[in-house]
Amino acid sequence: MTFKVADLCDDYEDKLQILQPGMRDYGGNIKFSGHIVTLKLFEDNSLVREAVSEPGNGRVLVVDGGGSMRCALLGDILAGKAMANDWAGLIIYGCIRDSDDISKMSLGVKALDVMPLKSVKKGIGERDVPVTFMGVTFNPGEYVYCDHDGVVTSTDNLCCKED
Repeated sequence: MTFKVADLCDDYEDKLQILQPGMRDYGGNIKFSGHIVTLKLFEDNSLVREAVSEPGNGRVLVVDGGGSMRCALLGDILAGKAMANDWAGLIIYGCIRDSDDISKMSLGVKALDVMPLKSVKKGIGERDVPVTFMGVTFNPGEYVYCDHDGVVTSTDNLCCKED
């Protein structure tokens, strides 16, 4: 990938939404980008399991977990499924667990923090709806770009060749 989030901000500031600081990098790939797929849920990672079990085709799964710090929405098993199914990465407004294992995977993972407790599994939540957190509305099908400097979204593909 040839982009740098800071350079995208310099060149396209008027076309971007810029995520407020607070996300941490946990995956082995710090730089990742792709079309957005969204989930809205709370302390239930059933829909995360469903999504990462499907072909990712280089997309990025954005999970609005309501910012809950009470349980993890992603662990090493689901991260492994995401990697095997060609997801570029996950952005989780909530927590993950198994962070040491996830850090060794060729997958982008950003989350608020870690929490060893697993989530409930009731299958409750929504998919492919706009989700808003940390000053950004993530719309399904738009683009997200992530690196050490942060996260930005755009309606346009600003830098990366598509298959």
